[in-house]
Amino acid sequence: MLTARQELLRLLAQKSFRLGQFTLSSGVKSDYYVDCRTTTLDARGSQLTGQVFLQEIRAQGWKPDAIGGLTMGADPIVVAVTVTSGALNGFLVRKAEKQHGTGRRIEGFAEKGAKVVIVDDVCTTGASTIQAIEAAREFGFDVIGVMCLVEREEAMGRANVEKAAMPALFISIFMASEVRQEHLFQNDETAPVAFAVAAVCEICGRPAVTNVPRRLCAAHANS
Repeated sequence: MLTARQELLRLLAQKSFRLGQFTLSSGVKSDYYVDCRTTTLDARGSQLTGQVFLQEIRAQGWKPDAIGGLTMGADPIVVAVTVTSGALNGFLVRKAEKQHGTGRRIEGFAEKGAKVVIVDDVCTTGASTIQAIEAAREFGFDVIGVMCLVEREEAMGRANVEKAAMPALFISIFMASEVRQEHLFQNDETAPVAFAVAAVCEICGRPAVTNVPRRLCAAHANS
């Protein structure tokens, strides 16, 4: 029987991962795209997301009062974890303060001094995660942990988030290379026997999908 983590990886590879030519929100070109919301907003995917994030929070020994993140990538994760836990509160961070009503940037749980975990769906440069960290601290939350569903292993994202999160720890549920490998396996494409995490293609420098017998990206591995 598959664990919740294994099943979530399968769903991400099936529903969220695409090979091709894409321009990311950072402006960077990439030969793959991960749209986590097609998984985190899926009925079963939402259940698994809640279970896996909650398991990791408990494994780290964190005892937050709430979890939250920048809209809208974090939205389904926040809801899934709060519902699964039956105890954690949730909050969402607007990209800018409202220009009407209360003018708040933090929506939902809003108790100053509360211990919180920041969540995000995909970390590339880390910009959206960092915005959420800064907004949470500016409001008065105590950020005790930071998590993302998929880390793209490029564009200095981990270093950027780790610096902003200190002294809190930054945790990734999956690396993009794991999702890519599972996607290739599901589609009966050549899957490597061994794989070096964060390796890059020795021809073009894009993320590698195989290191047997050479480190190559998807395009060059199939050429």
